[in-house]
Parts: sequence; C-alpha cells; structure tokens
Amino acid sequence: MDASQVIEKYEFLCALTGQMRAAAMHEEWDRLVSIEQQCSNLVAAMKPLDAQVKLDAAERRRKNQLINKILADDAEIRNLTEARMSQLRGVMRSNLQEQRLLKTYQR
Repeated sequence: MDASQVIEKYEFLCALTGQMRAAAMHEEWDRLVSIEQQCSNLVAAMKPLDAQVKLDAAERRRKNQLINKILADDAEIRNLTEARMSQLRGVMRSNLQEQRLLKTYQR
C-alpha cells in the first residue's frame, strides 16, 4: 500500500463513521451495528499496512484531520448510544418491577 492508498482508506473510514453517526442520530441501531462491523474490519486490515507507509507532511496533516473527524464522530455516537442504553435500562427495570408485582399479587 502506498501513501495515497493509506489516505483513501482513512477517508473511507471517515465516511463510514459519518454514516454510523447518522444511523445513531436516526436511531437505526441495526444499520449502526452493520456499519460498525465494516469499520472494525477496515481498521484491522489497515493497521499492519499503515505502520509500514511513510507519509509526507501534507499527507500526515490530512491523516490527522481525518482521524480528528473520526474521533469526533465516535464521541457523538457514544453520546447517542449511551442515551439509548440508559433508556433501555429504565425499560428493563420497569419490566422487572412489573414482573415482581405480578408474581406477588397472583398468589
């Protein structure tokens, strides 16, 4: 892989995290999980090759810009998914309490 391919991979990864952010914003959880799997596969494939390629100053700047955008998207995704997880925990607690009440009063 050469430097331009490294940058292309980071740009693709950045596009994927943008899609993940959009999926989380629209509460498309299955889509989010599917795209996250693509990201994981891409990162795993990139890691060994990325370490071998030397980038010039402009390429390093572009890579840093892309990484910063990826990290910003990741932070937003975490905020959105944590909010959803909190909602789900509340629903589960409510269901558990309902089950306990039903058990208690059905005797």
